[in-house]
Amino acid sequence: MPVRHRHAMFIARTVLVKNDNVDEAMRMLNRIMGREGLLDQFRRTRYYEKPYQVRRRVNFEKATSVYNEDMGRKIQLVMRKNRLDPYPGCF
Repeated sequence: MPVRHRHAMFIARTVLVKNDNVDEAMRMLNRIMGREGLLDQFRRTRYYEKPYQVRRRVNFEKATSVYNEDMGRKIQLVMRKNRLDPYPGCF
């Protein structure tokens, strides 16, 4: 991996401590790491995960992502936000 990519990833995870408020900075860092999935990856690799558990987890994650994508589409349709004609066929 080129140095600039590693540097960009490092900058993306840099949290500045303002007014000696370390607790707030730690909360921010934990939130960033949680969104990126680093904490989940750490918890998964902490102990051995049996192959059937890996399959169940991966299948659950795939099903969840498909469900969330489908629900997002349905919600967008119901909200009628980004449509040119919000109520087609009605005058």
